[in-house]
Amino acid sequence: MTTTEPRPHTSRDEEHRLLQLSPFEIKNKLIDLADENTQAGAEQMLNAGRGNPNWIATVPRAAFALLLRFGLEESNRAWSEWDVLGGMPAKQGIAERFTAFLTKNRQEMGADLLTSSVAFGTGEMGFDADTWVHELTDAVIGDNYPVPDRMLTHIEQVVHKYLIKEMCAGVEPSEGKYDLFATEGGTAAMCYIFDSAIINRLLMPGDTIAIMTPIFTPYLEIPNLERYQFNVVELKASKVNQDGFHTWQYPDAEIDKLADPKVKALFCVNPSNPPSVMLAPETLDRIATIVKEKNKKLTVITDDVYGTFVNGFRSLMSAVPRNTIGVYSFSKYFGCTGWRLGVIAVNEDNVFDEALAAQNAETKELLNKRYSTITLEPEKLKFIDRLVADSRQVALNHTAGLSLPQQAQMALFSLAALLDDGDQYKHICQSIIARRLNALTKGMGIKLPKDPLSAHYYAELDLLSWAERNWGKPFADWMRASFEPVDPIFRLAEKGSIVLLNGGGFDGPDWSVRISLANLPMDAYEKIGTWLWEIGQEYKAEFDKANGG
Repeated sequence: MTTTEPRPHTSRDEEHRLLQLSPFEIKNKLIDLADENTQAGAEQMLNAGRGNPNWIATVPRAAFALLLRFGLEESNRAWSEWDVLGGMPAKQGIAERFTAFLTKNRQEMGADLLTSSVAFGTGEMGFDADTWVHELTDAVIGDNYPVPDRMLTHIEQVVHKYLIKEMCAGVEPSEGKYDLFATEGGTAAMCYIFDSAIINRLLMPGDTIAIMTPIFTPYLEIPNLERYQFNVVELKASKVNQDGFHTWQYPDAEIDKLADPKVKALFCVNPSNPPSVMLAPETLDRIATIVKEKNKKLTVITDDVYGTFVNGFRSLMSAVPRNTIGVYSFSKYFGCTGWRLGVIAVNEDNVFDEALAAQNAETKELLNKRYSTITLEPEKLKFIDRLVADSRQVALNHTAGLSLPQQAQMALFSLAALLDDGDQYKHICQSIIARRLNALTKGMGIKLPKDPLSAHYYAELDLLSWAERNWGKPFADWMRASFEPVDPIFRLAEKGSIVLLNGGGFDGPDWSVRISLANLPMDAYEKIGTWLWEIGQEYKAEFDKANGG
């Protein structure tokens, strides 16, 4: 590794002060330090602090482009008076015209997916051919408001099929299907859910909620906002194996905190962020039993964006469907964070509508007034439809909904996965991440235990635990007493131009670091691992010097 004149190390007081910030804000400081080191000619900056993947799914995008070309042809067919203006595609006979178009362009990427998608819709899903093709075509050119506003009818059914495959291990819910609301990514979905839950008195400021930690930092910060002021009970993933490695699973005693009826809601990311580990099947079953027997009104909100990276993944929306609001984003799996594609799923048979029906007369009167401009029977408005209305402050409900080109792309991503019988795309994504994890651990000189429940989208490494395993407890105790937990990530930025996030900011172990395995080339991860080892050696040398070694 290249060496340069060392810059002054960030002081412990400054590190302690910065610990008050979100890890995503600390990251900005680390980027500045790493950038200074890069400009000095030491190393190229390696930013493993962001979860944006550096791959994209190409075939569904090519299918979108080809579908758009067909949409423009249909538009010009409808109105060709001027070269710069077209009309709205006509429904009658459109499926036959689309088949001819795809036959003519069969050599182009995306043509096979579109051909198979039409056949899947008419065969597997039972759609009328013209209606199905017209919905896709009209959506891709974006010439209409979303109608229905929650989600287009056929696209909702396709995405529902995708969610069953990827979020529910292919098992349909025993009662009812999921109503879906297409949103501008998973973050918009969460904002809508929190707001509507408060507006509709399903949650009240000051309520007790449970959060499964470690977790995506905003989910730790939202409950403290003035609007919510929730009382938070943490369920900590504190299990370790016989070798001292974190398994990122939950002891029964932590899960059993949910049995207290005072706990009104459970928030989780599954697989977790940062550890990227799915809830164990026995934990899913334990939560389901608690909900069935002891806390029947519990609201479960689960963010399952990383579920597609675990074979046979099961969401809480599958384990406790009546109580769960599921959130899924297409962003990570398909490399489409810029598309902003998310979906909220609520089972038709749910406790939220029951709770609305059971509210007292005063609350019903207030809420009826809120929604009275969009329905003559506001009491009967389902919770998911209130989510849609609230997303546009009710008054603009007529313009609610995700843009139609976004819905078209969402459908094509879903269809690409549904039609991939051998899950080739999934296996490629998993192999990319596995290679990067192997490079990271090779650089560190460690071997992590295999875990079939891990997505490995991120690696969360407890550096203090690693130090104790390598150099003993006295050394680990000295590190804890002598430095702030964020000191390793500042050294990495200053010396190696490497940006990682502090795991303590996700309510993980204070000395842990989050490393995204999604956004850098494979050789970068061996460098990161090597630098982590070098930093460990640096601490060891300081320890030996302090102890007369």
